[in-house]
Amino acid sequence: MGGKFLLRVEDTDRERSTTEAVQVIFDGLGWLGLQPDAEPVFQAARSDLHRAAVEDMLARGSAYRCYMTHDELTTERETARAEGRVVRSPWRDTLGQPHGQNTFVVRLKSPTEGETIIQDQVKGRVSFQNRDLDDLILLRTDGTPTYNLAVVVDDHEMGVTHVIRGDDHLNNAARQTLIYQGLGWEVPVWAHLPLIHGPDGAKLSKRHGAQAVSEFDDMGYLPEAMRNYLARLGWGHGDDEIFSDEDAGKWFDVADVVGAPARLDWAKLNHINNHYIRQAEIGRLVKLITSILKSRDWPVHDGDEAILHRTIPLVRDGAKTTLELADAVVFALKRRPLELPEKILGMLIPETRERFKHLAVWLGDVEDWTQGTLEASLRAFAENQGIGLGKFGPALRGILSGGAPAPDLASALICLGKKESLGRIEDALSPGA
Repeated sequence: MGGKFLLRVEDTDRERSTTEAVQVIFDGLGWLGLQPDAEPVFQAARSDLHRAAVEDMLARGSAYRCYMTHDELTTERETARAEGRVVRSPWRDTLGQPHGQNTFVVRLKSPTEGETIIQDQVKGRVSFQNRDLDDLILLRTDGTPTYNLAVVVDDHEMGVTHVIRGDDHLNNAARQTLIYQGLGWEVPVWAHLPLIHGPDGAKLSKRHGAQAVSEFDDMGYLPEAMRNYLARLGWGHGDDEIFSDEDAGKWFDVADVVGAPARLDWAKLNHINNHYIRQAEIGRLVKLITSILKSRDWPVHDGDEAILHRTIPLVRDGAKTTLELADAVVFALKRRPLELPEKILGMLIPETRERFKHLAVWLGDVEDWTQGTLEASLRAFAENQGIGLGKFGPALRGILSGGAPAPDLASALICLGKKESLGRIEDALSPGA
C-alpha cells in the first residue's frame, strides 16, 4: 500500500502490560525479521491526547460524565439483564453532579435508535442495532483511558487509514465507529481477519503448540518459513505455496482474505520449513545447529564446524525443522571409539568382520572421495564379494554412525571423511570392540 510499518504497544491495561509481556512482542517481531520504520509508540504515554479527545466529546455532547455508584451500577445491570437490554445510565441526559460527589467515569453517549453499519473488507456489510450498544466507558474514575477510546485517538493521530485485525474485534468496530463519529473524524476502512484455529477446528490455544511467535524458533522453524506460511493462512495467490516477501508484497490484497477461519496445518508448515532449510546458506545453518547442540549440552570441539559444513548439505533434505537437522548431524560429530549398540554388535559375526577387513583395504584405495565414486566403489565391492549391498550395508551404517540416524552409505562416508571412516571401521574390528 506504500505505507509505513509502525509499532504501537497498546498498554492501557497496566496490569497485563508488563515489561516481560512487551518484550515478548519485540522478540517475536525481531525474530520474524519485521522491523518497524520508527521507534515503537507506547499508548500509555499518550494519555494527554486521549483525555483531550474526551473533553472535545463532552463539549460536543457525544459523551457524558456518569456518577453512578458501584451499588447503583450493580442494580442497573441486574435490571437491564432482566429486561433484556443494555445498561443505560440515568446521567445520559442529566447535567451537573450529585452534591458532594466528584467521582465519575466518562461514557460514550451511544444512539439508542437506528443501526451502525460496518463495511468490512473481509466480512462485507455488517449491521449493529444501536439499541444493543451500551454507553461504553471512555475514561475511568482515575482519568485513564480505556482501550476503545485510546485506539481510536491513536489511529487518527498516527494517520491510520485501514484497520486490519482479528474478527474477535468486530464488535469493537461498531463502538469505535461511534467514537469516530462522536469526534467528527473520518471512519477508517475496516477489515476483520478470521482467527487461526488449531487442527481440530477449535480456537488456537497453548494445547495446540506454540503461542508466542518466538517459540517457533525454539521448535526449529526459520523466520522466512513462518512469514511465508502466515501470509498463506486464509489468503492465497492461485496455487502458489512458496513465495518470497517481495512476491507477497506484490500479490497480497486484504479483500482476497477468506472469511472462514484458517487452520494451523503442521504438515504444511513443516513442508514449507523444509523448503527454506534446503535453500538456506550453509554457514547460517552451521551457526543454528551449533547453537542447538550447545543448548543440549553436546560437546562442540574445534574442527566440528568443518564437519558440519560437510555434513549439512548431505542430510538437510529430509529435515523438517532445524531440530531434526541437528539430530541428523550428530553421527558425524561423535568421537572415537564409538560405543556400538548391541544390535550392531550382533551383526558383526566372524564372516562380516572378515568382509569388513577387505572393505577397509578396498576403501583405502579410493582416492576420489566423492558421492559418485564411493557409490560405484561400494557396488563394485559387493560384486567382488558375490553378495548384495544389503548383506553388509546395515552393519556398515551402524559402525559409521554408532547407531545414530545417518544418510546413505556414500553420504555418510563423505560426511565423516576418509580418515574418520576407516578409523571407525578399524575400531569396530578391534579385539575389544
